[in-house]
Amino acid sequence: MAVRKHINIRHLGRVDYLPAWEAMRRFTEERTAETQDEIWFLEHPPVFTLGLGGRQEHLLDPGDIPVVHTDRGGQVTYHGPGQLIVYVLMDLHRRGWGVRRLVRALEQSVIELCGEFRVTAVRRPGAPGVYVDESKLASLGLRVRRGSTYHGLALNVDMDLAPFRRINPCGYPGLAVTQTRDQGIRGGVEEIRQRLLPYLLVQLGYDSTTGTSSATVRAPL
Repeated sequence: MAVRKHINIRHLGRVDYLPAWEAMRRFTEERTAETQDEIWFLEHPPVFTLGLGGRQEHLLDPGDIPVVHTDRGGQVTYHGPGQLIVYVLMDLHRRGWGVRRLVRALEQSVIELCGEFRVTAVRRPGAPGVYVDESKLASLGLRVRRGSTYHGLALNVDMDLAPFRRINPCGYPGLAVTQTRDQGIRGGVEEIRQRLLPYLLVQLGYDSTTGTSSATVRAPL
């Protein structure tokens, strides 16, 4: 009899970056071989995050937006309201996956979502994320600790893109940034979340879920 792959889904609403980061680290540190994998959907208030390889020179003019030096991979990016954050807390060792497979699965989920609306989205070799017409639509950054991942995907939905002009997005000077709204994909963060989830489940290989609303989720944060 095949073993069903189960994942818990948490809808956390709008959460400051630092408490969410700390919660991911704590979850990963405390998980055991029996702990279910989880996906956390949320938004962040405005914040720039600089990854482990991040270089200060790519922060051009942060102004009054906070800057957090975090432990994910990658350079600098911006998070803000109207951007769908998808944090994937997966036991890679248990699944027999490598990081590259997870990155491709997350990218493919967004690519297929775009395809639903006849928008051609692609990945770029050596530059994780999803792009439409040379503009970046979604960013990826992961951390692996004790064989498990945290951090994940940031999908621009319907947000103020101006703060991206204060940085070199993902370390690329002049990189254009886009969002689903500007590509003619209807819906705000919640609707896009609902549309993206089935693609995520297929690409990540899960066949059963448990969902928890933001109103009842307090322990992780």
